[in-house]
Amino acid sequence: MLRLRKAVSGLSQDEFIQGYRKAQLIDVREPKDFDAGHILGARNIPSSQMRMRYKEIRPDKPVYLYDQNGAGSARAALFLKKKGYEQLYQLQGGFRTWTGKVKSK
Repeated sequence: MLRLRKAVSGLSQDEFIQGYRKAQLIDVREPKDFDAGHILGARNIPSSQMRMRYKEIRPDKPVYLYDQNGAGSARAALFLKKKGYEQLYQLQGGFRTWTGKVKSK
């Protein structure tokens, strides 16, 4: 758990909203969940594809991660931290607690 706290900062929804527009917003859920509804402006890079696709995320800009409940985004953050990413943030409680703007297909 300690390793996780070093890797990623958990943000409340208000803190998340303040920062995510200036950051890269990454939804790490699977595409079917993303298509059903996601935070406006998010890009979908599922946890299952992170190893192949992490280079799509710029290391010089903050990365805001979220998933359904917080567990998957924490794993993604640990992986990105190992790859040299520093500014990693996750939405506490995940998408299921989100009350902000949502987009769906």
